[in-house]
Amino acid sequence: MKRLTASLATVALLWAQPAAAQSVLRDAETEALFSDMVSPLATAAGMGARDIKVVLIQDDSINAFVAGGQIIYIHSGLIQAASNANEVQGVLAHELGHIADGHVVLGAAGARPAMGISLLSMVLGLAAIAMGGGEAGAGILAAGQQAALGKYLAFSRVQEATADAAGLKYLNDAGITGVGLLTFFKKLQQQEYRVGVGNIDPFMQTHPLSGARLATLTGAVQASPAFRTRADPDIEERFRRIKAKLMGYAMPPARTLRDYPETDSSIYARYARAYAYHKGGFPDKADAEATALVRTKPDDPYFLEVQGQILLEAGKPRDALAPLKAATEGSRYNPLIATTYGHALIATEDKTFYPEAVRVLRIAVARDDANPFGWQQLGTVYERTGDITRAALATAERAQVTGDHRTARASAQYALANLPPNTADWIRAQDIAMTSKNELCDDDNKKQNKRLCK
Repeated sequence: MKRLTASLATVALLWAQPAAAQSVLRDAETEALFSDMVSPLATAAGMGARDIKVVLIQDDSINAFVAGGQIIYIHSGLIQAASNANEVQGVLAHELGHIADGHVVLGAAGARPAMGISLLSMVLGLAAIAMGGGEAGAGILAAGQQAALGKYLAFSRVQEATADAAGLKYLNDAGITGVGLLTFFKKLQQQEYRVGVGNIDPFMQTHPLSGARLATLTGAVQASPAFRTRADPDIEERFRRIKAKLMGYAMPPARTLRDYPETDSSIYARYARAYAYHKGGFPDKADAEATALVRTKPDDPYFLEVQGQILLEAGKPRDALAPLKAATEGSRYNPLIATTYGHALIATEDKTFYPEAVRVLRIAVARDDANPFGWQQLGTVYERTGDITRAALATAERAQVTGDHRTARASAQYALANLPPNTADWIRAQDIAMTSKNELCDDDNKKQNKRLCK
C-alpha cells in the first residue's frame, strides 16, 4: 500500500482533482484485483475494460463516487465494511451506471432549474426587503432556497435509482450474481436504523433510502439468471487478502492486532500484521511476518514485494534487492513494483547497480507515465550517472504530472536545448514545453505570467 503522504514505498498518484484533498492509495495487488472485478462489468456496459480505472482513497467513510471521465473512486471504509468481493462488485456496477448514463455531465443540467428557482426567490425576496417587508422578504428567500434544494435532490435521487437499475443489468449481463448488491444495501439500511429512519426526511436525501432501494431491486435480483451463480472463488480469496492488507495499513496497529491476533497464523492475519508492525515501528516483527508469507508461497510477487518493501524501508536496500527483483519479474514488471525495485537499486548507492535501475525504471514509467515517484527515481539515477539532460527531462515529466507547470516548462526547455534534435526524447521535451506554456498562459493564469505569455 502506498499513499500520497506516506513514507511506505512512496509511490502515489492523484488520478484526478476531485480526490486531491484525500490520500490516494496505490498498491499493485489491489489495482490488479479491482481491474479483474470491474472488467466484465465494463464490457457488459459497452465500455472498454481497460479504460475504466478504480482508485482507492484513504477515507473511513463508506462511499464510492465518480467525478467525470471513466474513474471510479472507492473509499477504504467501503472495502473494510464489505463482507466479500461480490458486494464491492455491486457498488462498482452501480458506479458504472453513473458513467454510462453520463450523470456527472447531466448533473449540471439538473442543477440549472434549481438555480433558476433560487435566483428568482432571491430577486423577489430582496425586492420585498427593499420595499420594507423584511420578514416577508426573508421568508421568500428561505422558501426559495428550500424549493431549489428539493428540486435538485429529487433529480439526484432519480439518477441514483437509474444507476441501481443499470448496475443490476450489468451484473446480469456479466453473469455475476446481484446478491452482493442487496446485502450491501442492507448494511446501509442498518446504518440508517442506527441514526433512526424516523429522523431522516427521504425528500432531503441525495439517494433513495436503502429500504426503498431494496424493495425495488430484490425481486429483480432474485428473478435474474445469475441469482444463484456462485461468486468467483479466486476473486473472493484475493479480496480477503487485500482487505487484510488494507486493515494493516490504514488502521491503528492496536486495532489490527485485535482483529488479527498473533495466535492467528492465516495468510490474511500475517499480511495484516506485517503492515501493522511495519507501520508501528517494529521492523523485526514485520520482517518475520513477511518471511512467513513468502515461505507459504515463495513465488507470490505480492508477498515478495512486501518483504522487500519492509527491508528497504528498514534501511537494508541490499537485502531488499533479491525479493524485489523476484517480485518485479514475477509480476511481469508491474510498474509500481518495478519502481520500488528501482528505488532499492539506487538506495544501495552502488554505481554498479545504476544501469539496471535505469532499465527497470524506464520500463516502469513507460507502463505508468503518470507516476511521479517513478519519474523522480529515474531523474535521480540519471543525475547520478551524469546524464543531466535526461534528468531534466524526467523532472519535467514529474512536474507535469503533479501540475507544476513552471518547473515542467523550465526543465523541458533545458532538455530541449541539449538533446539531439528530432529524437524521441527531444520531441517529448518539446511537447512538455508547449503544453506547460499553454497551461501557464490560459485565461486563469495569464495575468500572473505576463512576461512568459507575451
